[in-house]
Amino acid sequence: MVETFPKPADTAMDHFASDAPGSHSCGTRSARAITMMHAAPAFTESSAGLLGDTPLRDYSRKLSSFNAFAKPELRALIASAGLGPGMRILDAGCGTGEALPWLLDEVKPTGSVVGIDLSAAHADAARRYASANIEVIQGDLLAACLEPASFDFIWCVNTVNHLRDPVQGVIRFSTLLRPRGRIALGQSSFQPDMYFAWDSRLERVTNEAVRQYYRDRYSLDERDLTSVRAIVGVLRAANLRNVAARTVMIERVAPLDAATERYLLDTIFGDTWGERLQPYLSDDDYAELVRVCAPQHPQFALRRPDFHFLQTFTLVTGAMDKLGI
Repeated sequence: MVETFPKPADTAMDHFASDAPGSHSCGTRSARAITMMHAAPAFTESSAGLLGDTPLRDYSRKLSSFNAFAKPELRALIASAGLGPGMRILDAGCGTGEALPWLLDEVKPTGSVVGIDLSAAHADAARRYASANIEVIQGDLLAACLEPASFDFIWCVNTVNHLRDPVQGVIRFSTLLRPRGRIALGQSSFQPDMYFAWDSRLERVTNEAVRQYYRDRYSLDERDLTSVRAIVGVLRAANLRNVAARTVMIERVAPLDAATERYLLDTIFGDTWGERLQPYLSDDDYAELVRVCAPQHPQFALRRPDFHFLQTFTLVTGAMDKLGI
């Protein structure tokens, strides 16, 4: 039997439709109105986000898979964020919406949560969590019709790395905060993930191949991605106060729970790696990577008793002073 990579779970992940819908209009939205589909704004390829995001891009399964995998750690971070009843929260870049009810749990019974995402497909998926206290909006984070000084807390995970100017993005977010309001920026993998505890060299060349693939795909220089690791500096450059950082380790060992196995097999091995890495690896390294990623192979990584996975997740918070920035 010839080993192959698992097929990508989200075949539409990189699809860009050629017929963009018409413009998206702003307006007051009720809890009932959020069940309606919002038209996506027209776009050109040059106006897409730093990593190619447009209203028509869809990687819903990838987002849902990550949230299911990292749910224990994300929920613990939300629980420790100092939220309370009556607060109004914005999930900026809410993706498929799994964090919306987690955030609402911290501000019940009188609080509320608004989620916004550029992708129409992501916002549509997030609407399954809509309720009287959860609203979902499809739109551009930096141009949405959100009332200034109307939120107590902004939760923004794995999103600012998609912005061409993260500092200006955070400055825009800060206008939405009430006095003493706070922003929390979360980002995965400031340190390289550990996949192959038994073969650090294969792990290193694979991580390097992934980085080079994405730089080539989006015509980026490595320096263009500096802000991904610099979110402490981003918050300070945006004049936030009391900036603090906390990094947690997401750690899994064999035998794996179903959510972790699905995330690693479909999202990492199939979507992020896969055949796209072949031009960036030697023949021998690519063949070995295929073997350890193939469920039918005896050395399939996720079935090894020595499998040990590590991924960092960093949350950086900053606050407005009591009179606003």
